[in-house]
Amino acid sequence: MFQGGFVSWFLFYSFLPFAIYCIALCFYSLNELEVSRVLPKSDYNAGETVKVIVTVKRAKAFPLFYLLIEDHLADALKYAPQRKKAKALILPGLKKEFSYEYIIDELPRGEHLFSSFTLRIGDPLGLFEKEKPVEAAGKLIVYPAYSDLLYRPFENQYDQGLTASRERVQRDTTMAIGVRDYQPGDRFSWINWKASAKRNEIMTKEFEQRQSHNVFVVMDCVPDKRFEPVVSFTASLLHAILKKGAQTGLLTLSNERASFPIRGGEQQLQQLFYHLAKIEAKSLRSFDKVLETEGLFIQQTVSFMLVTAQLTKPLIEKASFLGKRKGSITIFLIKGQNESPSENERSLVAIANARGVRVVMVHEGDFKTAFSEVMIR
Repeated sequence: MFQGGFVSWFLFYSFLPFAIYCIALCFYSLNELEVSRVLPKSDYNAGETVKVIVTVKRAKAFPLFYLLIEDHLADALKYAPQRKKAKALILPGLKKEFSYEYIIDELPRGEHLFSSFTLRIGDPLGLFEKEKPVEAAGKLIVYPAYSDLLYRPFENQYDQGLTASRERVQRDTTMAIGVRDYQPGDRFSWINWKASAKRNEIMTKEFEQRQSHNVFVVMDCVPDKRFEPVVSFTASLLHAILKKGAQTGLLTLSNERASFPIRGGEQQLQQLFYHLAKIEAKSLRSFDKVLETEGLFIQQTVSFMLVTAQLTKPLIEKASFLGKRKGSITIFLIKGQNESPSENERSLVAIANARGVRVVMVHEGDFKTAFSEVMIR
């Protein structure tokens, strides 16, 4: 080149800008890049779509040829369907602020944590690259998907409080036990016309009062391919019971035991849904063993509802024993969308009916038929 050849000097001057840019890029600090993640909201239901906006800001207008940025997602989100990927190539140039967005379709149930980003810059020829991780914590709660069920108790037993109502204490209008003076708010149909005519003042019927309806739900956490439908139906069941005005509790035994006492109200619903969002199928004990151990600690006489995807003879035996000591008991057997019960399951249902245990088969995607009072025969 120093001998004065045109080609040599041309190549030298052509390469010189790239060399100078590489040197400048060596001294450019990625610490001045501020990365932020914007989520529309923090709470979702399983199956919903979320659009995440990632914004990058900097103080100096240094020319960047490209910026490769990747948001590190949890494994559950990483393998979820993505309309736009969490990894993007941006050509910022001299811009001080730039952004991109990615979309995750069909969010999976769970508590998903965002940890950090990876930033990478380089020159046009690929001779030099610089990379830096940037911490940016975030959290996304995806509650289980649920269906709006029309909850109806399977039987009416006033002494055990197995009839739900919008009120904790409800009058049974079929059982009048006397008359009393009219009070504002009494229904027109409650007026006792004969007693009103005798006393020359409006009298209304006095009714028997029912006790509040208590339901205790126990969910099976044994690993099974239908575990997600089990969680989804449990969420639908709890939502329907509390929406009806009744009170409910929940027991699960996964990698750790979790028991929620029987209560009502919106706060109870939020607490139960948050637990179901994080629950995993990691139980090392069969469902019948759970009932054998945990059923002794439940003191109330309530209506038991068991949700499982596996029906076994030991489970029916334990459920029958628990039902005789504590109250009525129903087993919801969760099946696939087009899955039919096996011959073994049909025989087990007959055994359950003989022992006073109600078994209701519920198909995935058709939870609304759970309280149609149609049992497997």
